[in-house]
Amino acid sequence: MDAAQRRLKSISCHILQPENSFVHGIDSNLLLAFHKSPKSSPSPVVIGGMVLDIVAKPDTHPYHGTTTPGNIEYVSGGVARNVVECMTKLGSKPFMISVVGFDMAGDLLLKLWESAELPTEGLLKLKDISTPVVSNIFDCKGELIAGVASVHAVENFLSPDWIWKFKHCIYSAPILMVDANLHPESLEAACHIAAKSRTPVWFEPVSVTKSARIASIVDYITCASPNENELIAMANALSSERRFSFVQRHTNTEKWLSSVQSLFDLLKPAIRLLLERGIKLLIVTLGSDGVFVCFRDVADFLKDITMKNKEAIDHNRQLLKIINKYCPPHHHESFLRSVLMSSGSFAFHLPAPDASVVSLSGAGDCLVGGILSSLCSGLDIMQSAAVGVATAKAAVEAFNNVPDEISLNRIASETHKILSAAKQLVFDA
Repeated sequence: MDAAQRRLKSISCHILQPENSFVHGIDSNLLLAFHKSPKSSPSPVVIGGMVLDIVAKPDTHPYHGTTTPGNIEYVSGGVARNVVECMTKLGSKPFMISVVGFDMAGDLLLKLWESAELPTEGLLKLKDISTPVVSNIFDCKGELIAGVASVHAVENFLSPDWIWKFKHCIYSAPILMVDANLHPESLEAACHIAAKSRTPVWFEPVSVTKSARIASIVDYITCASPNENELIAMANALSSERRFSFVQRHTNTEKWLSSVQSLFDLLKPAIRLLLERGIKLLIVTLGSDGVFVCFRDVADFLKDITMKNKEAIDHNRQLLKIINKYCPPHHHESFLRSVLMSSGSFAFHLPAPDASVVSLSGAGDCLVGGILSSLCSGLDIMQSAAVGVATAKAAVEAFNNVPDEISLNRIASETHKILSAAKQLVFDA
């Protein structure tokens, strides 16, 4: 007991050094759980926001200037938080680094987090700050009409110093995901730590405005998951000429079905720029139309995940086993082998399966969570992308951002259908 007390005192002194004054409001109850051994089994690390979503959905079409009958719910949210919850329900054991306040929203988020037995060591709890909250209003079909996001705490208090305290978790991680809610200095700190140990970094753009934050860290980014508009914003942030225009999408289904390649051709210059800047895997989300899976020079990226993930694979053997049962890798093994030996760029379209939409909030986060879990379980790029699309379908059919339960058998069945409908796109010069 004396040894343990001396150790705790040493940790406390380290945390409360003057240069780390930003953590003076830390909940002392977290000190006991603060230190993570660098020898712990590798887990994917996710850094970003924990947000309380206030979701308003009217019973009828809302009108300006008046209230409308409907339902209002409190839902756990935040891009990074949603990704971690999704990964956990798919069998992974991710480690999250985030910040909340001593307030109603923070208490509710932590209570739900702890009830799910998710790790709290990386969660900084501070006094005198407001936990991130987003208020969203949806239409009757589940489409977002408007929203207000108060997420200043993530940018202002999830600091480089706090992230550095978990450097050993990042060193051993098979992959690190950062969301663009982070302050640019915090993004850079996380990327610098990852670079020291060749940990691949996944950049989640969050929004058109914040996606531009890739500019200062693009040399460290391995993967990214923008939608169409975020893709263009990222390309413009990396191009001094600002020569990329947002794509005006049509809504005619028949035209869309005949123009997947045409849409890809419109987005291809921006995609090519990002791949040429060193991003290995680019998942461009298209909403109900699925995703474009684009990659280049992925051999080293996959090797890094595999090398660092040997122990972690055992934790998620179930996902690996069931997906390989429904979707044997040998169906596209020869193609992927040729890709690993090539320096060219490749792209596929994976369609989104039909879904009974309840809410579209959280679908993109579950897409990323599904892909990350799959890569960390040992599945290949095509299988992983298809699992992500299947998981996104499960999300839109649930009210919460992440479904209460995710059936691996259903995910595997949908994954098989998605892979069967995958189409390779022309990606020539």
